[in-house]
Amino acid sequence: MSERFGIRLDKQYFNFGSAHFLIFADGSREELHGHNYRATLELDAPLDHGHLVADFIEVKPLFKRVCDELDHRTLLPLHNAHLQVEQQGDEVHARHRGDRFVFPARDCRLLPIHNTSSELLAKYLCGQFQALLAAKLPGLKPKRLLVTVQESPGQSAVYERTFEDA
Repeated sequence: MSERFGIRLDKQYFNFGSAHFLIFADGSREELHGHNYRATLELDAPLDHGHLVADFIEVKPLFKRVCDELDHRTLLPLHNAHLQVEQQGDEVHARHRGDRFVFPARDCRLLPIHNTSSELLAKYLCGQFQALLAAKLPGLKPKRLLVTVQESPGQSAVYERTFEDA
C-alpha cells in the first residue's frame, strides 16, 4: 500500500494577462497576441508534525508572487535560436527574421526558456515557485510539484516535477 498527501491550489487570483507569440519548429511564428492565463498548483509532501502538508496561508502568497511577475507583460524567450532579444537601456529589442519589435523594458519579462508555450510557462512557474518555497519553508520536502497553465477555458498545459530523495 502507498499513500500520498498533497494540497491543490486553484485560486482565481493565480492569473496573469500576458502577450506572447510562439515560434514553431520550422522557425515561423504566430502573431503577437495575449491570453488571460490561469495557473494551478499541486504540492505533495510528507505530513509535518502538525499533520499538514503545508499551511495554505504560507504557500498561496508564494505561488501568487510567481504568477504576478508575468502579469501585464510581454513574454519573450531568451533561448530560442530563431529570436534575438537584447535589452538596450530602457528598451527591449527583439528580432525574428524580418520582423523587429521594440518594447519598453518595464513591460517585458525576458524568460530563460526556449519558447513561450504554456508547457514551458508551467515549467518556469514551477521552478520559480520551488525556489521561493525552499527559501520560505526549508523544512518542507516536496515529493511532487505539478503546475497547470490554462491559456483559455478548457485548454491547459501541465508540468510535473518529482523528487526522488523526498
